[in-house]
Amino acid sequence: MERVTIVGGGLAGSECALSLSRRGVAVRLYEMRPEVSSPAHHTGKFAELVCSNSLKSLREDSAAGLLKHELLYMGSSLLPLALQARVPAGGALAVDRDVFSDLVTSAIEAEPLIEVVHQEVRELPEGPCVIAAGPLCSDALFQVLSDTIGASSLSFFDAAAPIVDAATIDRSVVFAQSRYGEEGAGDYLNCPMDREEYDRFMTELLGARRVIGKDFEQKDLFSACQPVEEVARTGHDSLRFGALKPVGLTDPRTGRRPWAAVQLRAENAARTAYNLVGFQTNLAWGEQKRVFSLIPGLEHAEFFRYGVMHRNSFVDTPRVLDRTFRLPGTSIRLAGQITGTEGYTEAIASGLIAALNTYADLRGLPAVDLPRTGAFGSLVAYATDPLTSPYQPMHVNFGLVPPLDGGRMKKKERYAAYAKRARRDLEDYVTARGDLFDGLTGPWPTDEDLQ
Repeated sequence: MERVTIVGGGLAGSECALSLSRRGVAVRLYEMRPEVSSPAHHTGKFAELVCSNSLKSLREDSAAGLLKHELLYMGSSLLPLALQARVPAGGALAVDRDVFSDLVTSAIEAEPLIEVVHQEVRELPEGPCVIAAGPLCSDALFQVLSDTIGASSLSFFDAAAPIVDAATIDRSVVFAQSRYGEEGAGDYLNCPMDREEYDRFMTELLGARRVIGKDFEQKDLFSACQPVEEVARTGHDSLRFGALKPVGLTDPRTGRRPWAAVQLRAENAARTAYNLVGFQTNLAWGEQKRVFSLIPGLEHAEFFRYGVMHRNSFVDTPRVLDRTFRLPGTSIRLAGQITGTEGYTEAIASGLIAALNTYADLRGLPAVDLPRTGAFGSLVAYATDPLTSPYQPMHVNFGLVPPLDGGRMKKKERYAAYAKRARRDLEDYVTARGDLFDGLTGPWPTDEDLQ
C-alpha cells in the first residue's frame, strides 16, 4: 500500500490525514511538537488553535458561513468535531480549544491507517507528500522549501489576544449581553467605559512598550489580526468605532449605552476563561497587565495567557504552485496557511482539498476543480491565479466570487443569491465526482442544523 507523508499536525494536516485515511490511504503524519515547539503553540496536541478560538460566522449567507456549509457537505472530518466543541458565541462558531484539540487528537490516534511520528522534518520527504507545516513552519524546513521553490519567502506579523480567569472578573461592573439583546443574557461579557476611562486607556495603550519595537508598515500586518495598539494609532476613536463599539449595549448601572465597551468571549464550555475580543497585541507582558487592568471590571483580573505576536511565513503560491497546490514536477503539495489561505476554516478546507487531489493522483483520477462560484472554490482560484499580484494572505470573502447575472441587488439579497448559486454548483460537482466523494458526503446543512 502506498503511503502518503503529511508534515504538520495543525488544522490542515489533521484534516488531510483523516480525509485520506477515510478513503483507505495509509498516512505517516509528522508533528514536531512537543519535541520541538513554536513561538505560539502551548501543547503537543493536534489542531491546536494559537490565536482566537473563533472560526467565524455560521450563516450560509456570509462567506465564512458558506465555507462551513460547503465543507460539511463535502465530508470534512474536523468541522463536525469543532461543532462538538463549540462554546456560546452568538452567530459564530467558537470552540473550547482544549476540547477541540482533544477530539482531533483522539480521532487521529484511533485511526489505524495513520502512523504518528513526533519528530521535526528537516528535508523534503520522498514519495507523495503534503507539507502542512503552517505559517510557523520550522526554519530548517522552510529553508529547504525556499531552496526547492527557488523563490524568497514572504511573511507578515500575526498576533493573539490574552485570556483572563473568569473568577477574577468584577461582575458588579461587567455585564452579560449580546448586542441588541436583553440585559443579563447573551454570549458575551461587556466591560463598559465612560469617556474619561476610554481616554485614559487610549493614552496608556499608545505609550506602552512593545515586544517588537518597530514602527510597522501596513503591509507587515495581516489586516484581520491587527494588534489593538496599532489600530489605536490610526485615530483616537478608532477602537470606539471598531472592536470597542458600544452599539446595541446598555450598561445596567446607568441604563444608557456606554461610551465604549470591551467584549469578552468564553474560551470554554464551563466559561471559566474569557478572551478579550479584538485585543491581539504586541505589548510586553508586564505592559499588558498594567494597561488592560485599566479596563473597568478587569482591575484585578488574572491572566491565564498573555497575548503574543509572531512572524508568519508563506509562499508565493500563484507563482510556485499549480492549481492543485502541487510543486510542479514533484509529488509534493502544500496545504494550509503556509500557502497564504488565511484563517482556521480556510486551513481545514485546504487540508481537505490536498487530500482529495493527492487521492486523485494515487488513483489516476482527474484533479479537483471546485466551482469558482463557491466560497472555497473562489479562494483556490485567487490563490493559484498567476495574475494575483502582489500575493497576500486572504480569507474567503464574496469579493472573490464571480458577479451575478442580472440587475443590482441590496447586499443581503446579493449574499443570499451567492449562497444559493454556490450550493447548486457544488452539489452538481460533487454528484459528478462520485470517484472522490461517494459515501463520504452529508446532506447540505441548513443554518438551523448548525445552531
